[in-house]
Amino acid sequence: MAKASTGQRGRARQNGARGKPTFVLRQATLKDVDALVALNKAAYPGDDEAHLPWQHGHVESQLRVFGEGQLVVEHAGRVVAAASALVVSFGRDPYRNHTWAGITDNGMFYNHDPWGDTLYGADACVHPDFRRRGLGRMLYDGRRELCRRKNLRRIVLGGRLYDYAEHAGAMSAEEYARHVEAEELVDPVLSFQLAQGFVLKRVMPNYLADPRSLDYATFVEWLNPDYKHRYRKARAIRLSCVQYRMRRIASFEDFARQVRYFTGVAADYGSDFVVFPELLTAQLLCLLRVKTPLEAIRKLTDYTHRVDTLFEELAAEYQLAILGGTHPRKNEGRIENVASLYLPDGTTHRQPKIHITPGERRSWGIEGGSTLQVFDTPKARVGILVCYDVEFPEAARYLADQGAEVILVPFCTDDRQSYLRVRYCAQARAVENQVYLALAGTVGNLPDVENLDIQYAQSAVLSPSDFPFARDGILVEAATNSETIITTDLDFESIEEAVNEGTVRQRNDRRPDLFRFDVSVGEKR
Repeated sequence: MAKASTGQRGRARQNGARGKPTFVLRQATLKDVDALVALNKAAYPGDDEAHLPWQHGHVESQLRVFGEGQLVVEHAGRVVAAASALVVSFGRDPYRNHTWAGITDNGMFYNHDPWGDTLYGADACVHPDFRRRGLGRMLYDGRRELCRRKNLRRIVLGGRLYDYAEHAGAMSAEEYARHVEAEELVDPVLSFQLAQGFVLKRVMPNYLADPRSLDYATFVEWLNPDYKHRYRKARAIRLSCVQYRMRRIASFEDFARQVRYFTGVAADYGSDFVVFPELLTAQLLCLLRVKTPLEAIRKLTDYTHRVDTLFEELAAEYQLAILGGTHPRKNEGRIENVASLYLPDGTTHRQPKIHITPGERRSWGIEGGSTLQVFDTPKARVGILVCYDVEFPEAARYLADQGAEVILVPFCTDDRQSYLRVRYCAQARAVENQVYLALAGTVGNLPDVENLDIQYAQSAVLSPSDFPFARDGILVEAATNSETIITTDLDFESIEEAVNEGTVRQRNDRRPDLFRFDVSVGEKR
């Protein structure tokens, strides 16, 4: 399979006596989703190709993740050809074997890498009624234009050996591909790709379930002659977690001073992200004179504007992304425990806590949110699970499936057993989903503040358990119950290596034929 597009309207293909364009190359949009699904079904009609066509979820995800990479050819208002692509990084081995499902994240493109140097063609198809009219060449021209415009080093395709099954008794897949390369045989896919200037680099086994190719595919490459070398550091971020000590304060300014201090420390270490704990602003409760915890949490929401202003200013001043712990917020008469991610450009993302503990519900009247999403930031795709949320495997699974590269876990626990529930579950989520998790908790005490009188934490940054990572799956961890800040680098290329070539590959080895995963977060109920 193979797909790609360009972010600009392509040249119209001229035809007819009056010179009116009959075929137009353009970038696909969400309005084309139904047409693209229908086109794929028409292009792959055979029983042996039933698994190849895109579904609506695939197309929508591709357009949202990398709209520039999705091309269509339009004729008289009808989509008659299409191609899609994503940008990837091959890491240490630019010609490594891979599978179609692995390199495209099962066609969802969640692993699209804005920092990569390779445009990967995931699928290209032409409606049967419009073949042999030069539309394939138009799509490939669009790919080359996109590659040049984005200054990518190359285009790579994994091509079906379309007629290999007919020759398998006489030669190996490698031999078949070399005969086609020497023009001694003709293959509808490989011969076309070679004619478009691609070079055969190798033959890959187990690329895609395809009886015509016997699951083999070619690794073909086109090098961008206009490529200008660019400095590119490894896809990584530096992240700090603040283990914050709760203590009595005399004013909001005291609170702001402590937050500013830790933000400055993170900036001094060159961090891209700094994570504060859950219920960070509960420290302000010691300033309130109230009779009940429910009244206290409602009055705490009055600080919302000042809290937002503080973190927005710090993010802009220090030029790093700040997860400002969580703060109770009013939402249509409800109170939710909401994490806010403040970016240097002024953008703020909100993630409510979804699962509420009995104590939170009973003492504070907090209710769970119903949205869960991955946030695109300039440095990473980030998910947030607030404390108790990490104890539910489906929440982390959903974020990983949506392309989260790191999941931030602000937490607040009162004793060791409560903390260990969070810690053990977070480590499991890192292993299950092959993703980083960063935990930041509170320590210390707030005398006379009900439900927050004692704290227990050992903040940590956790990884999958495999060779590219620390041997115990712990990148860094704080001393127990000490106020401190921990900092580490997260290498996303190591994650890609683990997902595609790891000792075990939990993401790729799931059994959707046995276990169905239905999601309704964010939908109106």
